[in-house]
Amino acid sequence: MSLEQKINQDIKAAMIAKDSVRLRGLRAVKSAILLAKTEKAGVEELAEDTEIKVLQKLVKQRKESGEIYKEQGREDLYQIEFEEQQVIEEYLPKQLSREEVEAVVKAIIAESGASGMKDMGKVMGLANGQLAGKADGKTISEIVKSSLA
Repeated sequence: MSLEQKINQDIKAAMIAKDSVRLRGLRAVKSAILLAKTEKAGVEELAEDTEIKVLQKLVKQRKESGEIYKEQGREDLYQIEFEEQQVIEEYLPKQLSREEVEAVVKAIIAESGASGMKDMGKVMGLANGQLAGKADGKTISEIVKSSLA
């Protein structure tokens, strides 16, 4: 079952349960998937990695917006963003802990023979490919920088 089909089923279930928080988050996901499909010239199904990228983008947007709302003292708007983020994250693969990401990055550095900051691009490319959907790009970047420094 594709992500889009699962989202549609979950939207129906949220409507029946009158769960407005879940419904709002699921509708955001459905909208983003439909937008991604139209950008790809009317593709029937998105590839799984594309779906994950769409979900990650939505989560990142919610986090950034939530931080801004919190800084401005808008707890009500922050709560909405946080709730949507929680719903969207349910459909992402389990995120690795910082220690697990560090272990993968160190293994990549050892395999590639990277020795300093000049090799950061090569290591980042390998790490992003291997950790796609399992870790945040910002976290990967921080770990690679600290490991190569």
